[in-house]
Amino acid sequence: MTRALSLLSQEVNLKKASSIYETAPVGYKEQPLFLNLVCRITTNLNPGGLLRLAKTIEIKMGRIPSFPNSPRPIDIDILFYDNKIIKTKDLTIPHPRLADRAFVLLPLAEIAPKLIHPKLGENIAKLASNVQGQNEVRKYNQEVL
Repeated sequence: MTRALSLLSQEVNLKKASSIYETAPVGYKEQPLFLNLVCRITTNLNPGGLLRLAKTIEIKMGRIPSFPNSPRPIDIDILFYDNKIIKTKDLTIPHPRLADRAFVLLPLAEIAPKLIHPKLGENIAKLASNVQGQNEVRKYNQEVL
């Protein structure tokens, strides 16, 4: 995760990162526990350029395209881009499943509790307090930033 943040910060301005959280894998269960964090950045890249950067970092870190929810060394998602709602063939913002994922909402609430989800009209703190699976997300014992 430190390497991913380092590679990301070479191209964008990394403002803040959450604690690391440990969770069970979603979908394909026959793999190790996942570590998750959320970061806030600023960038001059447009959403498509940011997606290309994320995919480039994943490849540099050894990700090989496979089946959905397959084991992977890194997965970088764009959760929000300002308060924009974007839907293209390659990119949906806000991330379409973030409101249902405690492993996303809990770290996001740590760094941006007042952020309003532009489609749902709710702040992240409220979404995090109501999401299923909160008890399956644990803070990992190591800080990144």
